[in-house]
This record gives sequence, C-alpha cells and structure tokens, in this order.
Amino acid sequence: MTTYTLTNSDLLMTTGLENTMASSARQYVLKLRDLPTDDKPREKLIEQGVQALSLQELISVILNTGTKKEDVTAMSLKIVREYGNSALTGTIDPSIMAEELDIPIGKACQVIACSEIGRRLYKKNDVGLAVIRTAEDVYKFLSEMQNLPKEQLRGLYLDTHNRVIHQEIISMGTINSNIVHAREVFRPALEYNAAAVVLAHNHPSGIATPSVADVQITKQIIEAGKIIGIHLLDHVIITKDGFSSVPAEY
Repeated sequence: MTTYTLTNSDLLMTTGLENTMASSARQYVLKLRDLPTDDKPREKLIEQGVQALSLQELISVILNTGTKKEDVTAMSLKIVREYGNSALTGTIDPSIMAEELDIPIGKACQVIACSEIGRRLYKKNDVGLAVIRTAEDVYKFLSEMQNLPKEQLRGLYLDTHNRVIHQEIISMGTINSNIVHAREVFRPALEYNAAAVVLAHNHPSGIATPSVADVQITKQIIEAGKIIGIHLLDHVIITKDGFSSVPAEY
C-alpha cells in the first residue's frame, strides 16, 4: 500500500474501494416538548452525566431553545447531519454556518464558541492526534462524510509527521472551480503552520469516479501549493461504498 511522504512530488495516491458501510435509517424527530422528562437533554445531563448525551443532545443543551419555525431538537439534528461530527471542530465562521443551515447567527455563534473552547484545550496535548498516510486513512477519519446529504469539501491540515492538526469545511454544495479557490484551501494551512494538505469531498450519488471538475480543481491546488511550498498530498472522493483518489492527470 502506498503511503504519503513529504517530498517534492505533486500528488501521491492510494487507489481502491473499501468495505460498504450502511447508512443510518431515517427516523421521526420528536420535538423537545414531546420527550419524556428523563430524555430531555438538560435533565438527562443532570441525572445521568454528560457521557450519556449524544452529540445532538449536547448541541441541544448549548442552543437551549429553537426558533418559531424550528424546534431545538430538529435544529441540533440538522447541524450534526449537515456538518458531520468531526467537522464541527473545524468550523470558525458563524455567518457561513448560519447561512448554509438557515439558523440564527446567534445560534451558530454558540456552537462555534463551544467548539473553539474544546479545540484550544485539545491543542495543549499532542497525544492522540490522528495520523494520515494513505487515502484509506482519510476515508476512515472522515467516515461520517459517507452519509452527508450534500456535497462538501473538507481540508485536512497535517504537520511534518502527517498528524492532523486541523480540519475545515472549505465549501458546501456542488464542487467546481468557480467556487473553490486556492486561497480558501491554503489559508488554514498558513494559519495553523501546516506542512501539507489533504482534500476530501463526498459524492452523495455514490459514484466514486472523479469528475472533470474534480481533476481540474486538483491540478489548480497542486500548482498553487508549489508556489507557497505546501504540498497537496491527495484529493479523496468519499462515497457510502468506498473511496477513490483524484488523479493529477487523466
């Protein structure tokens, strides 16, 4: 199996399809007022402890209330579904979250502020940082992207030991060269002093074959990386059934 190394090569890839992972079944979301008292997130936290709460329930506690058009339970579920579990820690712009999820800016600020607290505390300890050496590592690390309903482009930012020091949602919606710019990819790399970048995006269609736009974007980012000295190690497409790497050349 080919692994990533920080050399002068433009793009190192690992190809192949991996095991199928089943998507979660749809379920009816009860409003907060419909839940038994013991199942309400805040009461559950008090009675059972924070470990008993799911990510969605934790976000419900942070938001506290919903809006006239959306209950807090539904809003929390939407945040988790649209952004994915680990991507919450890589989101820093509340205006983007508010616009993309159609939630009040104040609610987005609450979520991002709490994420930032966790991120700053975590950065004080290097133990446990994920190591990314192959496309399969990317696929496993971003496993929640397999079932996202919308196409999403993420960046994984690595140190010189291939450890993930930051990840960020770069764009949401159909990925094309008109909306994905090199500055958006490399801005976090400069901010976090990353040595390399790995891009990943999902195909909700289930087709792992790179599109013409995927290849074009990859080439553009590679060339931009050469100028500033930060390598794009790979661009991985994630589907429910597996993954593939975008080749630098067809």
